[in-house]
Amino acid sequence: MRSVASIAKLLSVDFIKLVCVSILLATPIAWWAMNKWLADYQYKITIGWGIFFTAGLMAVAIALITVSFQSIKAAIANPVKSLRTE
Repeated sequence: MRSVASIAKLLSVDFIKLVCVSILLATPIAWWAMNKWLADYQYKITIGWGIFFTAGLMAVAIALITVSFQSIKAAIANPVKSLRTE
């Protein structure tokens, strides 16, 4: 029998991998689009990679918190109660 922590880890790892892949795909596209958009302004600024790194970390943290919360809630639920109501 698996513990609650191992179930949460098992589910969280898969979702974190998906979030990381999406960040890797979206970051260059967003950087290019933002640079094109900001180039039209009179006062030109550049966007550093730190902004995208911070946004990626926030996305990973939100995904980790959400998936962990839901998997822990499902792991500690009583399956007999769920079967009775169906």
